[in-house]
Amino acid sequence: MSVISENNMLENNMPEDDVPEDDMPENNLNVQQSGESMKSFTTSPIVHLTSRAVSPFIILMGLYVFFHGHYSPGGGFQGGVLMGAGILLLRLSLGVTRSQAILPTWLTLRLSALGALIYVSTGLVPVFFDGNVLEYGFLPISGVEPEYLRYYGILFIELGVTLTVMTTLVAIYDDLLGY
Repeated sequence: MSVISENNMLENNMPEDDVPEDDMPENNLNVQQSGESMKSFTTSPIVHLTSRAVSPFIILMGLYVFFHGHYSPGGGFQGGVLMGAGILLLRLSLGVTRSQAILPTWLTLRLSALGALIYVSTGLVPVFFDGNVLEYGFLPISGVEPEYLRYYGILFIELGVTLTVMTTLVAIYDDLLGY
């Protein structure tokens, strides 16, 4: 065992000669600035197992908040944020490339646009059938009573909001990483 003077030691108590060039402080600064550290995923089996175990429950809670939004506070936005958070947890722990099976990057903006289209069309269709904007009792679904039309109308509105919020959050994350 050799004795090394304090002048040849770095902050982490390793000799300066034994530190790989990639781990030098100035190189780490460049990696963090370029965003590469966010693109890589963790190799910890504890983080992988925990995120895979917890994220389905977060997404399930988001579905519960979405469907229960008719009767209590909550609904589309809150459910979309919860479901988006469940997907982002997997993106953060597994990395973007390994989490593409859940929600591919190419699909996020398309689903976001579909959610906005569902919202707008549900709100505007009653105008063409002698109703006002967002007056769901005038939706053109035959054989359904107006009170049920209102129920389905708000369900479609909440579906559009949930889909848009969830996929937009994931699309923002993917866009920040350059995917």
